[in-house]
Amino acid sequence: MQGGTSGHVSLGLAFLIIGIWHLFNSIKHHSQSHLHPKTYISLPWYPAPRFKYLEPITIIFVTTIFIAMELFVGRHPTAPDGTIPAKNLRHLEHSIIALSFSLYASFAILLDRISPPAQLGLLHLMQAMAFAQQLLILHLHSTDHMGVEGQYHWLLQIVTSISLIATLLVIGNPRSFLSSFVRGFSVVFEGVWLLVMGVMLWTPEWLPKGCYLKSEVGRDVVLCRGDRALDRAKALVNLEFGLCLIVLTVFVMVFYLVVIKLYPQEKVEYRSLTKLTFQEEEEAYGDNCDLGTQHTHAGPSISRSSLSI
Repeated sequence: MQGGTSGHVSLGLAFLIIGIWHLFNSIKHHSQSHLHPKTYISLPWYPAPRFKYLEPITIIFVTTIFIAMELFVGRHPTAPDGTIPAKNLRHLEHSIIALSFSLYASFAILLDRISPPAQLGLLHLMQAMAFAQQLLILHLHSTDHMGVEGQYHWLLQIVTSISLIATLLVIGNPRSFLSSFVRGFSVVFEGVWLLVMGVMLWTPEWLPKGCYLKSEVGRDVVLCRGDRALDRAKALVNLEFGLCLIVLTVFVMVFYLVVIKLYPQEKVEYRSLTKLTFQEEEEAYGDNCDLGTQHTHAGPSISRSSLSI
């Protein structure tokens, strides 16, 4: 893979899979606890059926591989004199983002083994910290993201902001299904957008007309021939974002309907209190009538016996 394709695609797949996993579990638990809403609570991570810590271990594994590729594959993070070269700053920034999510996943396992009282709240806080770290570095990136690449990153900041806000809302109200649902949706969106960036930015055949790849120190950048080509390329990026939003909205809504169909809520028969009382009175009245009839029939029988005697 060329340029930044491999890193964006690998992280995009991780975000996409984890986002779908969170959507599935939050919808499933909410559907099954619909009749008792106080029993639903949004979890920072969800245990897998056969391997409980599959989700956090996957995050640790992916982020560790990503950090190793960013810092040590084909480069050294520091110069011989111990300073950090300017060309390596972006790799360190990417690694800090990955390290934030790796720390969150590590504490998810640790706190689950210890089970402190504030376990869920602390993990939601660490999750929010990871999204905040990602948003901060995307916004203050040492690499001057201009042009087409800058448009992709600016739209990525919007999606990351939604993930951060939804996570903060979950901290305030962990029983809110919509906050959990929006968080899962935004993580899926972030994964898809990273995949789109990895393919569209560093594949020459997919670049907008009038734009091309140019190799600079340690990276490939997308340049456009003139302002008109640049404006057209940015407009196409905006259209891609809008199309992804529409497609993913339809996907998550259909996904929601499928999951609640597979895991329906318990059916409870509701009956009107007035009707139930009326039926009970009728049954009691019928029982009294039956007893009265039995006494009526018993009287003549006793009389006949006495007469025969």
